[in-house]
Amino acid sequence: MSLIIALIIGGFIGWLAAKVAGREEGVIASVIIGIVGSIIGGLLSSLLSGGSQAYLSFSWVGLAWSFVGSLILVFLLNAFQHRSHHTNA
Repeated sequence: MSLIIALIIGGFIGWLAAKVAGREEGVIASVIIGIVGSIIGGLLSSLLSGGSQAYLSFSWVGLAWSFVGSLILVFLLNAFQHRSHHTNA
């Protein structure tokens, strides 16, 4: 059951980050963005706070870091997509 909840929350976080960055993503892409963004956010949180992997448990702060990580991922995707359009043109 917790896996289903993690996928739903990951999908929502990924969808929200994509909307903020002006991207249209499907359900699967949103879930992937949310999950990878959560990993990025957790790693950043650990690096900045010097803490352990406490991001593996649910918290509002963890959700915020997941959103930050998802935003970073979406902006990186936008940058690479933008760059590839200019080199192919």
